[in-house]
Amino acid sequence: MGAPDRGHRERIGSLACWLTILLPGAWTGTAAAQSAPSCPPIGALPGNAAGILEPVDPATPIEIASDHASLDVNGDATLEGKVEVHQGNRQLRAEGARYDASSSSFRVQGSIEYRDPLLIVRGRSGTYSATQGAAFDDAQFELPSRPARGTAGEISVAPDGRIGLERVTYSTCPAEDRAWQLRARAITLDTHSRTGTGRGTRVEFKGVPIVYLPWISFPLGNERKSGFLFPSVGHSGRSGLELSAPWYWNLAPNYDLTFEPALYSRRGVDLGGEFRWLGERQRGKLHVNYLPGDGIRHEDRSLARIDYASGLSRGWQVRVSAAQVSDAEYFEDFGQGSASTSVVFVEQHAAVSYRDEHWLFRGEIQHFQTMDRTLPTADRPPARLPRLTASGEWNIGARELVTYGFDSELVNFDRSQGATGWRLDLAPRVGLDIDGPGFFLRPGADLQLMGYAIDHAAPGAPTSPGRAVPGASIDAGLIFERPSTKGGHGLWTLEPRMLYVYRPFRDQSGLPIFDTALPDLNLVQLFRTNRYVGGDRVSDANQLSVGVTTRLIDAADGRQFLAATLGQAVYFEAPRVQLPGEAVRSRDTSDLIAQVALTAYRNWSVDLGMQWNPAEKTSERSQLLLQYRPATDRVVNVGYRQQRGQLEQAELSGAWPVSRRWNTFARAVYSLRDSKMIEQFAGFEYRACCWRLRTVARRFVSSRTGEQDTGIYLQLELTGLASVGIPADAFLEQAIRGYSPSIATN
Repeated sequence: MGAPDRGHRERIGSLACWLTILLPGAWTGTAAAQSAPSCPPIGALPGNAAGILEPVDPATPIEIASDHASLDVNGDATLEGKVEVHQGNRQLRAEGARYDASSSSFRVQGSIEYRDPLLIVRGRSGTYSATQGAAFDDAQFELPSRPARGTAGEISVAPDGRIGLERVTYSTCPAEDRAWQLRARAITLDTHSRTGTGRGTRVEFKGVPIVYLPWISFPLGNERKSGFLFPSVGHSGRSGLELSAPWYWNLAPNYDLTFEPALYSRRGVDLGGEFRWLGERQRGKLHVNYLPGDGIRHEDRSLARIDYASGLSRGWQVRVSAAQVSDAEYFEDFGQGSASTSVVFVEQHAAVSYRDEHWLFRGEIQHFQTMDRTLPTADRPPARLPRLTASGEWNIGARELVTYGFDSELVNFDRSQGATGWRLDLAPRVGLDIDGPGFFLRPGADLQLMGYAIDHAAPGAPTSPGRAVPGASIDAGLIFERPSTKGGHGLWTLEPRMLYVYRPFRDQSGLPIFDTALPDLNLVQLFRTNRYVGGDRVSDANQLSVGVTTRLIDAADGRQFLAATLGQAVYFEAPRVQLPGEAVRSRDTSDLIAQVALTAYRNWSVDLGMQWNPAEKTSERSQLLLQYRPATDRVVNVGYRQQRGQLEQAELSGAWPVSRRWNTFARAVYSLRDSKMIEQFAGFEYRACCWRLRTVARRFVSSRTGEQDTGIYLQLELTGLASVGIPADAFLEQAIRGYSPSIATN
């Protein structure tokens, strides 16, 4: 498997991006199942979706209305009582105004209100000019598109759409309850270049400053902009206090760099960075972490990961996904989420492929770094340096019923211990593909050819062994349908299926094992023509797999409410080909496979799977998940999973609002076999109209080392501004099946 994420957020903007709140279009979201408390709405003139305040032509007529007006000999005018001034899409109201003919400007006083498509300003004094724009002192402003509000010692709106604010406070919270606010000595916005600058800027939460920057430059939309990102703070039992302060660098429209130094109180400073690029037919990401002199392990720690994909030309693709870590405990110490505690292999993989209507070609190299040091060397996967595959498929005859094709593979296996060498596989095949209303029939035949060129073979073992195994199969099925109720929209189906496979025995005990394994029995495995995966073994077979599925479907839209499947294989001859250590099959039937899925029934869903051993009357493997999910942020899961002789676990997880403002989360995984808790966490969320706080405390056991660890996730979201702290929402979505956080709204 590839290296899991360390929990880094995708960053497409900078700390300055929180000032995109000052214009429309920068904060959007999906309606939540239960929305957070909403702040009071703000009215406005019709807005501008582009976030641009269009200039006003000075020649645009100015319309004036008032209860009383007087004109002196110089052409100056005095207006009193319900004064209204209109020019284009800008509107000014005041108790009184003085018009200066020499400068073509108005000085307004009393209770004044200015409106344009972006801004509402209220104050006691100000000026308005067709050539100079509007200016106000000690005013309050509102941004209806956010919605947000604030105050400024001075506000100026130039005719070309530039906006200047001095001694600014800003918040999406209601005026009577400013839980958080942004303060700045000065902010300048250019809505046409969609950029802004701020000086002396800080963010306060509950009166406590949490971020300060002496100068910032920021975009006025979703455009990327260089600058600091909001810091994150957390704590874990392994590393102590964790603090990071990322810097985002927008190098070009199609590539960027994030530098993220992180301080771990018990380990030292980790230097992390991520470079991303995007082309017309390619995209990529390079991520690096380096921690010199870990304070606990007293050695350097590092991670490097690259992900790349490119479409070279029509049909051709290149993909690279590779990671390398300094040591086996890296993800245990620095990972976030449950996936980080169970990493067994880190993969390095690169591939080039071509596909068209008939052909598929793929060339790749693959190597694995083993994280589980207790795994015997002989059981670790070999490197494939390289692996080349080619396959083709064609249809001929009337209605193209006849299909023929082949699969081939040439691979060089390399490892530090045991046999190495090349393996060539070739499997031509031919068959019929017959289907019609309510049935399908697919008879076929193939020939499995394989040869080796072995290095470091065991004494006396051949260096060029091979095998040829023919085979034949018939796959057939029927589909019956009937209405579930008289006159109803439901549709019941009954779908019996059978697969007969015959393949003679060929002794393969002298062949090496590079990549072949016997997967767990399930419905997919039951209807395969070879019970092994990998090319080193082809199972002999004289067996019939039988299964039956029933479904309840909404005939109107195709939604599936219920699906139940039962399947089993009958062996007319016991398979003789085996892997080393594989149990000898002495029964004439396989285990019974059952699977039930109930969905969309009054917010309830059930998934049940079982592998039942009829000879010993016991369950070899089973899993049950019961879920109640009336909304995306309301979910309760009850689970049970069992694998004979290996694990038996029970799980309870959920997320549920206990009031309009409070939400709770919890998960517990208990090992019935070991009588101990594997993982447990609990947390809460408080939601106000303009901010929310999530905190989660977690304790878990590493599935690899058995050691316990603790972690604390703390995340503060300021609506329309930013999120501060470790992303607890991402962890909860991964840990609680079916949970999605509600979207904060104003």
